[in-house]
Amino acid sequence: MDWIQRDITLAPRPRGFHLVTREIESGLPELAEFEIGLAHIFILHTSASLTLNENADPDVRADMESHFNHLAPENQPYYLHTMEGPDDMPAHIKASLLGSSHTLPIRDGRFRLGTWQGIYLCEHRDHGGPRRIVVTITGKRSD
Repeated sequence: MDWIQRDITLAPRPRGFHLVTREIESGLPELAEFEIGLAHIFILHTSASLTLNENADPDVRADMESHFNHLAPENQPYYLHTMEGPDDMPAHIKASLLGSSHTLPIRDGRFRLGTWQGIYLCEHRDHGGPRRIVVTITGKRSD
């Protein structure tokens, strides 16, 4: 059983839901060496999150953004944490709801995702900047 761990910095993106599967894979050249295993992907931020969802129709990503903005709106009078701007507290709520990590199976040097699944970076701030993730892989390397 082998282990590797890589830090990957994702390019800055505007607020929204963004497919980052290929960007993560390109930051993990060692992934191709694994016949079978698990990859744990963790985001090092409290105002962005990761999720898995539809990778084909961009309307899904737009609808996700609309729904989460409705679920956790800005400028609520009951928010106490407001010093970092009106998008910050809703970003923390959204990140808690969606989560900071996923564990994915690996098969034949690739993430073993369903046909229509992709990894999303959920950017909840208007100007979040680059986002850092840690990917830890364990498994059996190809012979």
